[in-house]
This record gives sequence, C-alpha cells and structure tokens, in this order.
Amino acid sequence: QVQLMESGGGSVQAGGSLRLSCAASGYTYSSAYMAWFRQAPGKEREGVASIYTGGGITYYADSVKGRFTISQDNAKNTVYLQMNSLNPEDTAMYYCAASRFRPSSWYRRYAYAYWGQGTQVNVSS
Repeated sequence: QVQLMESGGGSVQAGGSLRLSCAASGYTYSSAYMAWFRQAPGKEREGVASIYTGGGITYYADSVKGRFTISQDNAKNTVYLQMNSLNPEDTAMYYCAASRFRPSSWYRRYAYAYWGQGTQVNVSS
C-alpha cells in the first residue's frame, strides 16, 4: 500500500518561504511520477509542480514558475517543494500525489492514484 505523508506547512507573511516535504513508502518500483497540488477554499484542486523521480524532469504551473522548486531525494523516498516569494494567493491545502505511470497531463488530478492527506499553507499580507 503506497502511502504519502506531507509535512512542512504553516503560516508565513507575504514574501516568505516554506519547504514542503512528501515522504513516500510502500512501493517497490524504482521511479514514479510525483506531483504537488493545492486546493484553496471554494476552488478546484490545481497542479503546482511535478517531477519524474527516474530522471528529474520537472513541470510547473505558470503561477509558480520562478518561485517554487520541486526536487527529490531518492535515498529518502522524499519529494520537496521549496516555495519562495509567497503571496496570499498561495494560501491553500497542499497535497502530494504519485503515479507509477506517466500521466498524459501532469496537472490533472485524475492521473494520480495515490494521495497524501495534505498540509496547510497560509500566507498573510
């Protein structure tokens, strides 16, 4: 059973930084397609960033390009999301997602079979 555990959320002021972590366990394959999504109250869950752990290929939503960085530590089975220059529009619950198979569209939530419980990020102005 694949399990994803997010951590690192919290409250920061605009312009601040946070680093989210997603620790994965329970799968034996050597690589996976991992992603971060977020969902603000009353809004759809949206893809933020994605990484293929087998090659390090990354994708980002336009809204976070240049501010967020997704990375991996394969030895720890952990994926990170470094978030800089945060603004109030980044306030949301952030979720980690995983797929064994290459998603046709990395930002579509249906492409991922496994999800964490989420970690809350609050950015105040």
